[in-house]
Amino acid sequence: MAIHPVIQQLLNRGVERVKVGAFDTDGILRGKYLSFEKLESALNSGFGFCDVVFGWDSADVLYDNAPGSAESRKMYTGWHTGYPDTLARLDETTLRYVPWEPNTAIILSDFYKSDGSPLPICPRQTLKRVVERSRKAGYEPMCAFEFEFFIFKETPQSVRAKHYRGLENLTPGMFGYSVLRASSQQPLVHDILRSMRDYDIELEGFHTETGPGVYEAAIKYDHVLKIADKAALFKTAMKEITARHGAMVTFMAKVSPNLPGCSGHMHQSLWDKDVKTNLFADPKDEFGMSTLFRQYVAGQVKAMPELMALISPTINSYKRTGRHTMAWAPCNATWGNENRTTALRVINGPSGPGKSTRVEYRLAGADLNPYHAMAASIASGLWGIEQKMQLGAPLKGSAYLAGAKDAEPLPTSLEEATEKLAESRVARDYLGSEFVDHYVMTRRWEVEQFRRAVTNWEHERYFEII
Repeated sequence: MAIHPVIQQLLNRGVERVKVGAFDTDGILRGKYLSFEKLESALNSGFGFCDVVFGWDSADVLYDNAPGSAESRKMYTGWHTGYPDTLARLDETTLRYVPWEPNTAIILSDFYKSDGSPLPICPRQTLKRVVERSRKAGYEPMCAFEFEFFIFKETPQSVRAKHYRGLENLTPGMFGYSVLRASSQQPLVHDILRSMRDYDIELEGFHTETGPGVYEAAIKYDHVLKIADKAALFKTAMKEITARHGAMVTFMAKVSPNLPGCSGHMHQSLWDKDVKTNLFADPKDEFGMSTLFRQYVAGQVKAMPELMALISPTINSYKRTGRHTMAWAPCNATWGNENRTTALRVINGPSGPGKSTRVEYRLAGADLNPYHAMAASIASGLWGIEQKMQLGAPLKGSAYLAGAKDAEPLPTSLEEATEKLAESRVARDYLGSEFVDHYVMTRRWEVEQFRRAVTNWEHERYFEII
């Protein structure tokens, strides 16, 4: 029996270990090492992966906390199903060699139902559905990601021992675009740049941002599924690389109330099927925008409040956004031409309308799940095109001030955003009701966990004085 080509490729490369994995609802990479014998079987016919990855939250707490209840029986998986295996199939195109783990490779998976059809609640499958709809309409989405993040001189053990307070930043002070700070951390910075390149995640830029130990990385544009894979892998890779240097990275949207939040901006454009023409560019338009581009942005503006739970998925997300922040994060559903205070920023680049014409979805924070955020934002743009929506005038000046008084405000909490998502026809049409129902359940769970928590703020405010 002939050996599988992927196995032969791995052996020729001297690979000794292979990891397989998939991203869960919270964008966390779940996986395991497989023997070569098991890997060959998985490549040929798939393999079983416990479906509990869709049945617990980011802390591995089961959503099904009320066995036998009517609510639990509605869940995709739980005690009522016995947490069986679900079918996982490897996507050979995602094969990568892990530079910081010698002789090790990784391959990503998709989840399927027992009948072989895509599992609706799988994040990667959800994005695939949106991409397929775009391609059927004749558009090829091209996208890029930018991430901001804090790096600390800490470990998973030390941050817990300190109760996440008084942590030591990688570098002190507010020093954006600092050549000095980046150079002083050359061993770590160069390791990141070299490792990401070898991991097939090309960074177009990497620099310090405003804040102690804060950096920003720009991942080069690519086809949608590929860029989502790269963005999701980038976050995990950063955690692994920094750990080797005695450091720790966080992609929380808001680490400190006194410092700017961390964004996860998405850049998007639609091209023809051969990826030769940017369909968003029109040199004759006042803002370099084609009719298609205007409709796309109009849809994104209109649907942004009801899809925000997919873009801003955590309790902490809403500490970054809101009128009170005035710190590079949007508070309303607005668009502007080269305006960094709006939720959507239209960009043409220094040469004018052309290949670089795109929209920057600035609402997104670094805590996003790339598959969900990209699926939701592209879906809303396609909806605008299908409905031939008219785009209003761009907002000029600050979106935080009186000039934006007529703009629709964005949800200010995960609870509000989740209830809007539950009623969203756009989400159900483009992403599927099975997915929406499952995702809404997970966000309601997250809200309830927070509601039950007693925070440091409450202790400091009430413990003695009340």
